Amino acid sequence: NTVMAAQMTDAHRRFLQVLMSNGITEGSEARKLHQHCCETDKVYYAHDKLDDFISTINSHLQPLFMQIRKGVSEDDGRAHYAVVNLAETEVTKMASDYTEIELELFRKTMDLIILSENGFASSTDILNLADQLKTKKMKKKEAEQVLKVFVEDKWLSEKNGEYTLHTRCIIEMEQYILSNYQDAARKCNICHSLAIQSQVCESCGIGMHLPCVRKYFRGQTEPRCPKCNEFWSCDTP
Repeated sequence: NTVMAAQMTDAHRRFLQVLMSNGITEGSEARKLHQHCCETDKVYYAHDKLDDFISTINSHLQPLFMQIRKGVSEDDGRAHYAVVNLAETEVTKMASDYTEIELELFRKTMDLIILSENGFASSTDILNLADQLKTKKMKKKEAEQVLKVFVEDKWLSEKNGEYTLHTRCIIEMEQYILSNYQDAARKCNICHSLAIQSQVCESCGIGMHLPCVRKYFRGQTEPRCPKCNEFWSCDTP
């Protein structure tokens, strides 16, 4: 029996439009938006029904190969929502916004970040790639400008000259990263989503996001790996 999906109301459409125009929306903002959309369109609102509200939208997005996905910020563990195009899970989905040379710089930056030990790449290392691009060489000044745009567009995050993947990028490109970096990419042992910035168990090699590490070891006198039970040798944040 095919159960009819709940009807998509103007409140759902309004919510989806804002999410798409934002690129990514933080959890508390999504909750406020949910309330605002329901109240504006005078439809039933319950503060704990955001996930159901999103499920209704997702059932209507399914034939379009799109989905609203929930992800977690690697900095503070807060939830975020982004609209993902399932038909194009690769970097190609960025092709309409960037030139070929810009995309090559992005791919190489992603390589550096994912293959690094801490999930970051320094601006120096990234800028050194600029004159090694196959498409054509890029001046460092140009490369700096392109990196700035990637940060503004929420594909990269920058902190003190160090770059990592933005939460939006992780949500949108999770499948691409897991299939293209099989040896380096890992899922967090606690929340099971892709972990770029993580701590890794020296004994069994599992990884955990820093916010997940914080939560998991809270109140434990001696931190032990959730998988192999060996002492967790990293400094817990």
